[in-house]
Amino acid sequence: MLTKLTPNFTLEELTVTSTGLRNNPNPAQIKCLTQLAKHILEPIRAKFGAFSPNSAFRSVAVNKTVGGSTTSQHLRGEAVDITHPKVSNKELAKWIKNNLQYDQLILEETWVHVSYNMRGENLDIINGKVKEASF
Repeated sequence: MLTKLTPNFTLEELTVTSTGLRNNPNPAQIKCLTQLAKHILEPIRAKFGAFSPNSAFRSVAVNKTVGGSTTSQHLRGEAVDITHPKVSNKELAKWIKNNLQYDQLILEETWVHVSYNMRGENLDIINGKVKEASF
């Protein structure tokens, strides 16, 4: 049975990993994932249609295995990496920037990283280098 966090997103889909490692959030992390789904993922789905997030919550072991930062918001359930089949990453990042309240928005080469915790930071990662956002 799936655990719905919001009408269109489940806990299972926000904790899936291909590492084979356990990836079970605690109640505080689930609360953050619920807020992320409500304030970030649901509005994106309402605008552009259905999609599945690439990566959201990561346990310490999963984060280490995928090479994530030790301070990653994925560890707290506050961040998600997404692509959408109907829009480019740049278009998606621009829409998020102009329409949603978020903590951090990063246009990466292969996905858009967005977190919900209210810092309002906009960055690009181009050829592995962090720069101020150009979108």
